Amino acid sequence: MLHLRHLGEAQIETESVVTIGVFDGVHLGHRTMVRRLVEEAQSSNRLAVVLSFHPHPDKVLGEVDARYYLSTPEQRAKLLIALGVDVVITHPFDEEIRQIRAEQFVDQLVKHLRLKELWVGSDFALGYEREGTVEFLRQRGKRDGFSVTAIELIMSEAGDDSIHSSQLRDLVRQGEMRQAKGMLGRAYSVEGKVIHGQQRGRKIGIPTANLEVWEEQIIPPNGVYAGLARLGQETRMAATNIGMRPTFGGDKLSIEAHLLDFDRDIYGASIELSFEARLRPERKFNGLDELLTQIKLDIEQAKAVLGKVQPD
Repeated sequence: MLHLRHLGEAQIETESVVTIGVFDGVHLGHRTMVRRLVEEAQSSNRLAVVLSFHPHPDKVLGEVDARYYLSTPEQRAKLLIALGVDVVITHPFDEEIRQIRAEQFVDQLVKHLRLKELWVGSDFALGYEREGTVEFLRQRGKRDGFSVTAIELIMSEAGDDSIHSSQLRDLVRQGEMRQAKGMLGRAYSVEGKVIHGQQRGRKIGIPTANLEVWEEQIIPPNGVYAGLARLGQETRMAATNIGMRPTFGGDKLSIEAHLLDFDRDIYGASIELSFEARLRPERKFNGLDELLTQIKLDIEQAKAVLGKVQPD
């Protein structure tokens, strides 16, 4: 299983089945299509290849929020590989790619990927001014020996609605974590390194792991959440606070996870932190005793929520 950072790095010797897209978040729609592609590749003894891009074209071409992504490039690759993809390529989306002619780009796909099947959306187009339409690709395929499969709008597993990354972005920004999970097929999560904070939690007997997360990934709105913390091969229940710590006059956003029944020094470690449910919004308390009472209630509520959750 490979994660490459440029199409030019790929020197594939086995014929491949390829799909192209951003795949931000790798939601249920993406997963449904990718699983089908993997099955097709395996049945024909070919490699399953996903060609993705970073930055997102929306970030390059338009004005979007600073925090825009549902997943880091590393998370995205890991999720795709977990579905059975053999090679993930995260190609830079830059001015060169914006201006490249469709003929040139297809030449690179054929050269580097030994392309035999290309799976794209029915409205897909690549290259300068979107000249590389599905019909164009089919004509090139006849010449170069690859087929093109146009996939209709991907539906949810229930088959009753389409799924779009834009919808998911809105749900996460609104703190609708259960709805987001239904579209992702898993709880929304962020990854980050544990950094030193002000250690207020440890002083009151409730230590927290302060996470430093990618500044371009969407985080849920301020509040308290129940979720799971994955530390290497270990998974722990967690009650997580996102906010400014108004009781202490804080002025900087923090993500602090209290891992239940856990008290080890993990500074510098990487944690994947999921958000199963929003328990309450952030609020200011009248002193430490009132805050501590509420934190204990939050922990009990988190246990009740997470007791029904099976780790992904």
